[in-house]
Amino acid sequence: MAPAPSPSPGCPHAGPARRTVVRTAAFAAAGITANLAPAAWAAPASASPAAPAAEHLRAAAPEPLPLRTDRHSQGDILAGFRKDHACLLFLHFRDAGKARRWLNRLLPSISTTEEVARFNKAFSKARRRAGGIDPASMSGLWTGLSLTHPGLRLFAGREPFPAAPAGSNAEAFTQGAAARARDLGDTGTSAPQSWLFGAEEPGRAVHAVLTVAADDPERLATAVAGHRDAAVEAGATVLFRQDGATLPGKLRGHEHFGFADCISQPGVRGFDEPDPATGTTVLGKPGTRLIPAGEFVVGPERVGQRPTALPAWATGGAFQVVRRLAQDVPGWWTQVALRLAELQRAGSAPADAGREWLGARMMGRWPGGMPVALCPAAERLPKPGEDPDATLDYSADPHGWRMPLFAHIRKGNPRGGLVLTPGRPPLAQAELDGRRLMRRGIPYGPVYDPDLGTDHGPEASRGLLFVCHQADLVGQFELVARKWLNETDFPPGRNPRTGADPVLGPDSPCAFETPSESGSRADTLYFGRFVRTEGAVYAFSPSLPVLRALATGELDDSIEFHTGSVLRAGDVLDAGKVRLTLDSAGDLVLLDGEGRRRWHSDSGGAGQNAVFTQDGELVLRTAEGRPAWSSGTTGHPGARLLLRPAGELVIVDGDRVLWKASAS
Repeated sequence: MAPAPSPSPGCPHAGPARRTVVRTAAFAAAGITANLAPAAWAAPASASPAAPAAEHLRAAAPEPLPLRTDRHSQGDILAGFRKDHACLLFLHFRDAGKARRWLNRLLPSISTTEEVARFNKAFSKARRRAGGIDPASMSGLWTGLSLTHPGLRLFAGREPFPAAPAGSNAEAFTQGAAARARDLGDTGTSAPQSWLFGAEEPGRAVHAVLTVAADDPERLATAVAGHRDAAVEAGATVLFRQDGATLPGKLRGHEHFGFADCISQPGVRGFDEPDPATGTTVLGKPGTRLIPAGEFVVGPERVGQRPTALPAWATGGAFQVVRRLAQDVPGWWTQVALRLAELQRAGSAPADAGREWLGARMMGRWPGGMPVALCPAAERLPKPGEDPDATLDYSADPHGWRMPLFAHIRKGNPRGGLVLTPGRPPLAQAELDGRRLMRRGIPYGPVYDPDLGTDHGPEASRGLLFVCHQADLVGQFELVARKWLNETDFPPGRNPRTGADPVLGPDSPCAFETPSESGSRADTLYFGRFVRTEGAVYAFSPSLPVLRALATGELDDSIEFHTGSVLRAGDVLDAGKVRLTLDSAGDLVLLDGEGRRRWHSDSGGAGQNAVFTQDGELVLRTAEGRPAWSSGTTGHPGARLLLRPAGELVIVDGDRVLWKASAS
């Protein structure tokens, strides 16, 4: 077994200076402006632009935590299955009729947010009472289902998207993970040609990903066997089975390299209890910001109140990314030792530092979970109940002297320390809220310990099953992976370039910066790739009502404009044969497939933005927040605004049409 990394004895020493030069870079280089509203857009929609945000939140969420009682969305998205054992079955169906009957029988076992949240709360309470020991008397079994684009098409019997504009979530999801592998850094040994799942021929494409998670491995095995038999009986092929489990002993809660995992999860407004002292962070977790639920579940309000431009069937669900990431543990620690020796020869690392000193800087955390930025000299274990990220902010560390700019957790979540323009202050954390991911990963394979036998040696298969949920596949997962983790010029504009994430990114030289008398000294370190992609799938976890509809072959592909969203000049909702936009003249306009105007709101050019209110009314507002035009349908809470591919913009209350505009 590779020897355990030694303790960190001190901070880097100053050495010969080489000044770091910063180049100007646009916000777009970091993907900040792509589909993300400026900070000023975060003001809530209301009749008066000066209405306080707190008043809007009270009006939008009359219940303290309404999302905890949600029985429509699947439980792993917001609540999280959080079990020690999990199994994912990747299924391919040959017959749509049999597949629908299988789905109908599966429906009662699919876990909802309400039941998972209720169990997790009771489990956590019992664990605290037991002094941090898991209550043996409490055990759960959860089931989740997600469908790929071919799977949705199979169950619905038709194309699930009326249009797939370039750069949209519809385009990314339709193409799938394998087709977008190169842009995500999955090349060389991580290319789809070597994947275990996700790159099958069209005739054997993954249709469904069935997730089963449990506290008890025997109970899990029994449940998985039953699901496998039911799928085979329905004519399905199990293309791949992926098992995962929490690592044992001292590595519990850690990934195979030995670092605590999944610490920095986002808080969700309407689901997580807010701290009354701030109103913006999670109670008991002062370092965790509350983010609008619409960033993780399609439908609720999003950061900047951006419209989703997704079909109605997506409401209440979330995009799911599944990736099998193989980890070369001995190779990783050998690499760390070699790079540390280079730094020590250059005088940029303490002469008596052990591998853990540099490994923690590559990860951004010490093995126990404390961020390097908060205790750079040596590891300090978090106290019981302490939030490791309570005071974590990179604003005072623009050069990465305390935590390198290339550190894994800093690249993936820059917090308040992202500088995009030289001489300008860092972005506020709120401007990055729309890029967070809800991660639900779990390790797979045996721990690395050759003393336990060949099954625990370097040839054994081990790694992390990465799973995340988000409402915006392109603007969240893909942007973070492509423009942040894998991009060598992020943070942008530095010379030498920062380098890619040394944990998950491609082979890359990285600039290890330390302070010097003349500014920032940079030593170039080369990191090879010791995490390899062995499979990837883009799927979608529909709500329970949508799954029930799919079991009968139904799917509503109307584009939905949700309450809490704001349509601004230039925004387009595309349903293929018809599009809705707010034009530069200030009118809401319906365009046909050829771009011809078929209906407009005739507001005299006074419209600044459009909203669909909680009371069921479509309102075009002036710059002062006054109505310039409305549908006149107020008094219908729960109504929906749909752009139907047949050419109609309708407001419906159940099956009743309250208002309609036609492009025909």
